[in-house]
Amino acid sequence: MAFDFKNASRDERKREYDRIAKEIGDDQFFTKKELNHLPEILSAGEQVLAFTSGLMDGNTWLITLTDKRIIFLDKGMIYGLKQTAIDLDKVNSVSGETGIFFGKITISDGGASRVIDNVWKKTVVVFTNKVRDAIEARKSASQHVQPTGDDVVTKLEKLAALLANGIINQEEFAQQKAKLLA
Repeated sequence: MAFDFKNASRDERKREYDRIAKEIGDDQFFTKKELNHLPEILSAGEQVLAFTSGLMDGNTWLITLTDKRIIFLDKGMIYGLKQTAIDLDKVNSVSGETGIFFGKITISDGGASRVIDNVWKKTVVVFTNKVRDAIEARKSASQHVQPTGDDVVTKLEKLAALLANGIINQEEFAQQKAKLLA
């Protein structure tokens, strides 16, 4: 069942963040301001799948995986909010490295690579695997999309043009039309 981050109470969101943090192994210590701000950035119905934190560009960032994108948030006390996002459809690769205590996650979208250092070691593999799974789920869902009415109309128009140009006969036209409308 989907969790409504935008309309949930602060306590409900806290419980959901705690559940996600426990699953991924993040302690949420350095990113409380960003987690509180996250519902303002999420689109309606967007689901948070995982999050972690680390250093990027010298600041602590919350990196949030949703069912649609990866969101990077830094809500500083002096410089305000910095945010960026990568649609899951645009992610080319995600990789992780672990050290003794901390690790590193690299996310590439073809135009840039974002390197997040000082990520809790225990979250690196879980987070990168969840990104991989979310990308695969998104690809799988887009491959199972049924054609819209406009697609059928376009195909019928092309079929009619083939008939008008004598490329197919009336019988072939009727057969193909029946298939499209079935």
